[in-house]
Amino acid sequence: MNMILKAAALAFAPMTAIALASAPAAAQSKNGIAVVDIQRAVATSSAYTTARSQIQTTYKAQIDSFNARKNAIDADLRSKGTALEAAMKAAGNKPTPAIQTQYEAYQKAGQNGQAELQRLGQPIALANAYVEEQISAKLSDALKSAMTKAKVDLILSPDATVSYQPGVDITQQVVTELNALVPSVGITPPAGWQPGGARGQAPTPAAA
Repeated sequence: MNMILKAAALAFAPMTAIALASAPAAAQSKNGIAVVDIQRAVATSSAYTTARSQIQTTYKAQIDSFNARKNAIDADLRSKGTALEAAMKAAGNKPTPAIQTQYEAYQKAGQNGQAELQRLGQPIALANAYVEEQISAKLSDALKSAMTKAKVDLILSPDATVSYQPGVDITQQVVTELNALVPSVGITPPAGWQPGGARGQAPTPAAA
């Protein structure tokens, strides 16, 4: 009986070896998982980096004006905040009508400053959003192409993982596909354009 079992094992050994040899490829195509940092892929694409450089040049006057006004507003708010803290301390941290008035003035100054910065940064914000939307329109195709070439069927963001080896990160492959699909983009939105294709809505806050 032992001899028969050994003979059977030897007979099936070549077939088993062939099956095991082909298993990794099949498993990889069906169960492959990769990690992609979408934000990094867009931000490091050629179209995005070039467009950002163009925005810095084309909108330099608006950016300088925005930054100068932001610094002034921040300094004013710090001064008002310091004065408010001093008044509270002098009053033994007890609210008084004068302190309430001072606090309301501080709040209003912050709100007015934010509204002014949003208005000043509108052209910059729209240009940035326009660039990102053009690249994002090709992101799905870039992901699919990168997944096919890497033979993976599931993409996770870095935040959705606990730990992973660098080899499963295919962000750079997505960047390569993006560069091929969208080598360049415009930085000047059409008249009336808003993020997401909407029109007549308030623009996103600026982030100069």
